[in-house]
Amino acid sequence: MSQPKTVLGVPPNAWFVDETTADLSRPPLEPTLVSIKTDTKCVRLDLKKSALLVIDMQNDFCHPDGWLAHIGVDVSLARDAIAPLQKFLPIMRQNGVPIVWVNWGNRPDLFNISPAIRHVYNPSGMGVGLGDLLPKNQAPVLIKDSWASAVVDELEKHPEDISVDKYRMSGFWDTPLDSILRNLGKTTLFFAGVNVDQCVMATLQDANFLGYDCILIHDCTATTSPDYCVQATLYNVRQCFGFVTDSTEICTALKV
Repeated sequence: MSQPKTVLGVPPNAWFVDETTADLSRPPLEPTLVSIKTDTKCVRLDLKKSALLVIDMQNDFCHPDGWLAHIGVDVSLARDAIAPLQKFLPIMRQNGVPIVWVNWGNRPDLFNISPAIRHVYNPSGMGVGLGDLLPKNQAPVLIKDSWASAVVDELEKHPEDISVDKYRMSGFWDTPLDSILRNLGKTTLFFAGVNVDQCVMATLQDANFLGYDCILIHDCTATTSPDYCVQATLYNVRQCFGFVTDSTEICTALKV
């Protein structure tokens, strides 16, 4: 009786091997097809080829003791995405859609951060910028593995979730995000998080440029920017980069 072959990789991008053979055929996964109503069209997609990117739902951007609050920004606006995500994330997990947390987490030495990027966070050179310690809790601003870059306590990360550190507004710039998604066979990306007009939009645009199908989940995003920034973002996503829907429409399509 022949022994079962060993799986190398993550299906559908996997080989099946034993001592004498290597099966490179990569059989496709059985599709899970759903049709979701968006602002412009009804979109039919395969959940097996989908992933949910949750961008920058972290303490420095969403917590009252984080960096944004420290410089005087009203982070209650950013926190508007928390409650919808609390309801939506378990539903996506139950339907086999991987959750990818894309958080800003720099190297402690900041060797890959240009002066232009550092200037955005400390324009006078006299404030608390990237890597500097927050006065309230001594957390280093937007540094990998610190409190500042951690997901807010209200949103639960699961062991099977995927985490990717980013160093610019786009989660694809100089990160392994594209390699991870392609290796997992993901072609459709849902987008959530903050700020919708900045890091979410930059990541979505790059995803579109790379050939991914992009769906922005409006109620699971938020921003501290003025409303006209939100309206311009939604317009541009609908017009140029993908589709806009909300978690209610997705849940309706999933019959939950």
